[in-house]
Amino acid sequence: MSADEKKLIAGLFDGGAKADAKAGDAPKKKLSIMADSILCKASNVDLTARSCEIIFKTGKRASFKGREANEVFATLAMAGVTPEGAAGSMIENVSKLNCTLDPGAINDKSGGGAECSFRTGE
Repeated sequence: MSADEKKLIAGLFDGGAKADAKAGDAPKKKLSIMADSILCKASNVDLTARSCEIIFKTGKRASFKGREANEVFATLAMAGVTPEGAAGSMIENVSKLNCTLDPGAINDKSGGGAECSFRTGE
């Protein structure tokens, strides 16, 4: 993914009204995001303890803590991933994440523009 595509996606997820401010409208190209796995952990004892790790097909890892991890955890919960865990911890885990984003449809604000699939319980 190019630097411009990463910036575009970050802008969309940050609530940016326009996906491409320079051109004034969104690019026609759809964007794909894939991850081999996402593992998030949260404590229901230490309410400040949150962490997530995303592993991509290339083997590259992205780790998040605090607010960013809480946002990923909450997004997984909104997508219907049920947390598991015991003795003070909650864990959400998905694999084979595959999302296609259509910036033009997202900018239309009609409720479309993102399609994702993933597996749970693996």
